[in-house]
Amino acid sequence: MNGQNRKDIRPGQRVQIVLKQDQRTGRRTAGVVKDILTSAPYHFRGIKVRLEDGRIGRVQEILSAEKQE
Repeated sequence: MNGQNRKDIRPGQRVQIVLKQDQRTGRRTAGVVKDILTSAPYHFRGIKVRLEDGRIGRVQEILSAEKQE
């Protein structure tokens, strides 16, 4: 599932994001969503989120519905 629709993303989900500095290369970073920063219901480049470790980027792929511990 891609990360373009806000309704598909929830805190606690594992996702892959692209950080601002990695936009040219497309390098992805995996993490767990802490906050959803985009207020619009849709964004063509991906919904912007803050991960639990504080990094911010746009969601490229949703990996799972709940955090695995």
